Amino acid sequence: MGLLYTKFYMDFDENDWDQISNDPIIFQTKNDDVSLEIEDASRNFYKLRFKKGGKLQMFRVTGRFRLTWNDEDVLD
Repeated sequence: MGLLYTKFYMDFDENDWDQISNDPIIFQTKNDDVSLEIEDASRNFYKLRFKKGGKLQMFRVTGRFRLTWNDEDVLD
């Protein structure tokens, strides 16, 4: 299970992502090899590449967002 905290809300491209749940907020990829660039709360940058059907969950936590995903959904 992957985990990152970020201070920034992220926009998800409608061509690549569907929001499949509102509570909790879950996004799912529509295509294969969908990239997502994330700046974490410590100002480190990460680029994740998701498989088709990969899911990313977002929770609002005091002043930031917690992002989680299954490692099986991420391409190497």
